[in-house]
Amino acid sequence: MRFAYLSGAPGILASATAWLIAGLFATHGTPQSAIVGLFIGGMFIHPVGVVVARALGRPGNHTTGNPLGILALESTLQMLLCLPLAYAVSRYRVEWFFPAMLLIIGGRYLTFATMYGRRIYWVCGGTLALAAYLLVAMRAPLALGAYAGAAIEATFGMIVLIAARKSAARRLAARAIRPQTPA
Repeated sequence: MRFAYLSGAPGILASATAWLIAGLFATHGTPQSAIVGLFIGGMFIHPVGVVVARALGRPGNHTTGNPLGILALESTLQMLLCLPLAYAVSRYRVEWFFPAMLLIIGGRYLTFATMYGRRIYWVCGGTLALAAYLLVAMRAPLALGAYAGAAIEATFGMIVLIAARKSAARRLAARAIRPQTPA
C-alpha cells in the first residue's frame, strides 16, 4: 500500500483540493453549493490520487489479496455511512457541516496509520478532529471549516509526500551500497 499509493500523499492532496473547492463555493456561492461541492469533489479523490500516484511513478493499485486493501474498503464504507449524519447536522446548523466532515475524515485517517504504516496519520486525524471542535466552539463561518480542511490536508499531504520520497531515496541508496554477492 505504501509503495503503490506513495504512502497516500496523492490522495490527501486530492482531498485538500476538494476541500478548497468547497471553500470557494462557500465563499462565492451558497451553503448548499459548498456541501454539494465537497460531496462531488470527494467522489474524485481516489481516481485523482491514483492518476497522481501513477504520474509520480507508482502503480496506483495494491496487489490482489493484500489484506490492507480490505481495510481501505471498510474504512471507505464506514465514511460513506457517516455522510448522511453530516448532512443531517447541516440541516440543523449549516456551519456545522464542515466540522462534522472533519471529524468523519479525521476518523478515517486513523485507519490510514495501519494501511500505510505511517504514524503521521494519527496526528493528521487528531488535527482534523481538533479543528472541528475549535470551529464549532468559535462559531466559525461555513467557509472557514472548508478552508481549514484544505489547509490541514495540504500540509499533511506535503509532509507525507516528502517523507515518502525521502524513504524511497534511502531504499535506493541502500540497494546501491549493498555489495553484490555471487550467485
